[in-house]
Amino acid sequence: MEQDQFAQARGLSSAEVSDALDYFGLPGSAVGVRPVAGPRKLFGPAFTVRFGPVDTSQPGTVGDYLDEMPAGSVAVLDNAGRPDCTVWGGIMSQLAAHRAIAGTVVNGVCRDTQEADAAGYPLFALGRFMRTGKDRVQVDAVGGAVSVAGVRVSPGDIVVADQDGVVFVPAGRAAEVFERALIMQAVEARIVAAALDGMSLAQARREFGYHTLQRKPAQNA
Repeated sequence: MEQDQFAQARGLSSAEVSDALDYFGLPGSAVGVRPVAGPRKLFGPAFTVRFGPVDTSQPGTVGDYLDEMPAGSVAVLDNAGRPDCTVWGGIMSQLAAHRAIAGTVVNGVCRDTQEADAAGYPLFALGRFMRTGKDRVQVDAVGGAVSVAGVRVSPGDIVVADQDGVVFVPAGRAAEVFERALIMQAVEARIVAAALDGMSLAQARREFGYHTLQRKPAQNA
């Protein structure tokens, strides 16, 4: 992606990006993942981590991957949607904020949300729960494909999240998805402006092609 397009894309909402994904017939909307702490806005490339049940004969860690994360990246953690133990807490939020990590998305639950709030650190998850993941889960893989609420996420995919939820954009399709989202954003702005200027909503939607905005290219004959 070009730097100016990337900068423009930062202003897009999760809804606008979701509509653009629909246009191309791409998945990406993570059902049930929502903001739980910190600023309700997140944008950046995914740094993926997959967890598995603890190996009692050779127990691993739950959080040392933070040392490998570049500034501006998003920790995308796949704990298989488990509601019974966390893989992100207060130590991680404080250090990640200090290291300019963009935020965290958890396919599962997190804890110490008050500390994330205090650090101004964006945290999105399926929920919150206090019980530690230590001695219950461990890191199985860093840097591979993971699943978040049924969405496959690869390293470098772009994470867009806000108060409405989380969407993932495949890295190889990001330029066209964001370009389409920006076009759709502009069209919707024109619809609103026309309606506020006195045009009926039905006429404004017809005039600017609102009902075809999300159709796949093959349907736009």
